[in-house]
Amino acid sequence: MNSLFPQGSLTRSLSSPRTLVNMVMTGLAFVCGVLALIPLLAVLYYVVIRGFSSLDIHIFTQLPPPPFGKNGGFGNAILGTLLMVGIAAIISVPVGVLAAIYLSEFSSQRIARWIRFATNVLSGVPSIIAGVFAYGIVVLTLVKLNLGSYSALGGGVALAILMLPIIVRTTDEALQLVSQDLRQASIGLGSTNLQTVILVVLPTALPAIVTGSILAIARAAGETAPLIFTALFSSFWPDSILKPTASLAVLVYNFATSPYQTWQSLAWAASLILVFMVLITSIIARWVTRKKDLI
Repeated sequence: MNSLFPQGSLTRSLSSPRTLVNMVMTGLAFVCGVLALIPLLAVLYYVVIRGFSSLDIHIFTQLPPPPFGKNGGFGNAILGTLLMVGIAAIISVPVGVLAAIYLSEFSSQRIARWIRFATNVLSGVPSIIAGVFAYGIVVLTLVKLNLGSYSALGGGVALAILMLPIIVRTTDEALQLVSQDLRQASIGLGSTNLQTVILVVLPTALPAIVTGSILAIARAAGETAPLIFTALFSSFWPDSILKPTASLAVLVYNFATSPYQTWQSLAWAASLILVFMVLITSIIARWVTRKKDLI
């Protein structure tokens, strides 16, 4: 019987064409993965080395020093960044989430298709265009009303424009991933569409919505061009949303290109703080996603 039907082997010969192609492609994929990590690791290494050497407790509590001064900091830039990102989140998160709810739950397919297309186009618009738009809408309006010019409000509006498409897209996708069985079960129990969305769909998609919002905030925190057009910069503590306000990104741009050693050191320290802020927001986003997977 064994002579008529010889037993085969599940192991593939190393000299077979399929095995060789598989080994070559696996090795090529590994090399490409390493090459993709090299720029990231190089940037992080350089920023960490240069930034840690410039870190000091005074950078969190003091204002930027004069060009030839010492022992300064950029506490005003940290507060200014948090202030403008907070304004942007207050504007973009409710608008983005409500727009996504309308797209996913209440709009017709044709309208939703066009709005999603417009959202994709807006997400690809360069950030400097958002800055120019906010300059024309907010800064020039404040000038006409004699309320100021460059301000944290203008910077927050510019960042909100950049955050909005990210929040709309992530929220829309999160709502679409909610099972239709949950919606049908809720409606079968007598709930209206609005009650189903508020009490069933939104709680189910909430972790993904929070993740998208956090990622949008992380992107907005590192933007420079829109803030140059809208918030400009200030060497003082922020005391009004209608005055020029410092930010970490603009401080890095201004100080890194200056010829003064003190400012260059502060620019490296600010770069490290900015990287840590983005890292923390990314970790929070991953933690929220992981909590959802565990549930």
